[in-house]
Amino acid sequence: MQAINQLVLDENNIAFHPMMGNSYQLNDISKEIITLLRDGKSKQEVVTMLSERYDVSDNELFIDVSDFFSKLKVYGLIT
Repeated sequence: MQAINQLVLDENNIAFHPMMGNSYQLNDISKEIITLLRDGKSKQEVVTMLSERYDVSDNELFIDVSDFFSKLKVYGLIT
């Protein structure tokens, strides 16, 4: 199980990982991305779903989502 599935998300956009003892401040979109990942969505599915919701080009979203994925990897939350 990936560590991202163990995150506890609250209404104030704080994600807490109880096993690591780390907390992360999220914005609304990063919280949405984490929720989509926990639902089993791939990076491309996340980009597609966000592009349907927000007025941002697919290319820009792909770059931003890829950057966020890189950060999740650095923090050990995904592989």
